[in-house]
Amino acid sequence: MAEHGESEVLTAGLSGTLTPFGHRIMARVYYADTDFSGVVYHARYLEFLERGRSDFLRLAGVHHTELAEGKHGESLVWVVKRMEIDFRSPARIDDILTIDTRTEKVSGARIFMAQQIRRGDDLLIEARVEAAIIGEHGRPRRFPKEWVGAFMPSEAD
Repeated sequence: MAEHGESEVLTAGLSGTLTPFGHRIMARVYYADTDFSGVVYHARYLEFLERGRSDFLRLAGVHHTELAEGKHGESLVWVVKRMEIDFRSPARIDDILTIDTRTEKVSGARIFMAQQIRRGDDLLIEARVEAAIIGEHGRPRRFPKEWVGAFMPSEAD
């Protein structure tokens, strides 16, 4: 079994990369992502977007398992409160997609993120996502101040 440090190195590429604007990850479209017409089924885009947000959190040092285990005092989870998606053009099997995620604002228990899915230079999907942190009993919890710098680099200065 790999040491913790080795494990991070082995999986680093799987989580994409932090960028000056936020986060970027690549994904391939597989047959299972498509519908009978051969294009990506609309609900699959939600999964691509989720990967972008989850891996942004992971690289910023916020791990779902640690939140659930109560690292911040109580068990915490992320929930999507609102999502708005513009479907501009379809992706197809074997396409390589780029999922970009950036934080627009952090306010109280909420984070507002903008996401795009591209195939090369072609914009396929634009999404706006409002997510929140809730505690064990479903009540909103404030966004920890130490995370603001990780998600809003310009706010850290």
